[in-house]
Amino acid sequence: MAIQDIRKYFNAFIDGRGFAGKLEEFNPPKLVAKMEEFQGGGTFAPIEIKMGMEKLEADFTSRAFDKNLLASFGVTEGSSITISLREALEDQDGTETGVVHTMRGSVKGLDQGSVRPGQAANLKVDLALTYYKLVHGGTTVFEIDTINMVFVQNGTDQLANIRSLLGI
Repeated sequence: MAIQDIRKYFNAFIDGRGFAGKLEEFNPPKLVAKMEEFQGGGTFAPIEIKMGMEKLEADFTSRAFDKNLLASFGVTEGSSITISLREALEDQDGTETGVVHTMRGSVKGLDQGSVRPGQAANLKVDLALTYYKLVHGGTTVFEIDTINMVFVQNGTDQLANIRSLLGI
């Protein structure tokens, strides 16, 4: 049995600028369904019903104290950045697969770390996302656009009928 999908390499592009060799770690958003407990009359026990998704957040740590990253922090609405995180996966048998995470949102936090002589200047960036797309091996697995109420899963827009019912 061969081991599959070993994360070997990654690179990020932030607002079109390449960060090869500069990012230490990147955490794509966790996809979590927003659940609400409901128990109707005549039911034996409560159930959880899906009420959309929890907010989309991501973060990364840069080994470069990049002035453009620092300047991407904004407190006004409408300030956003676009990030493309590209991964190279490799199976134990040598099969290589590309994964692309495309994200759009705003920088909600900057942690400049401790200032110490002789130490690399790390910069941790926290993101609040409004858009996320995951493409694995050329197949779009998820595309989530929170502003436009779009949730595509394996090529099917799960919210198309809801948007139609709402006149969106």
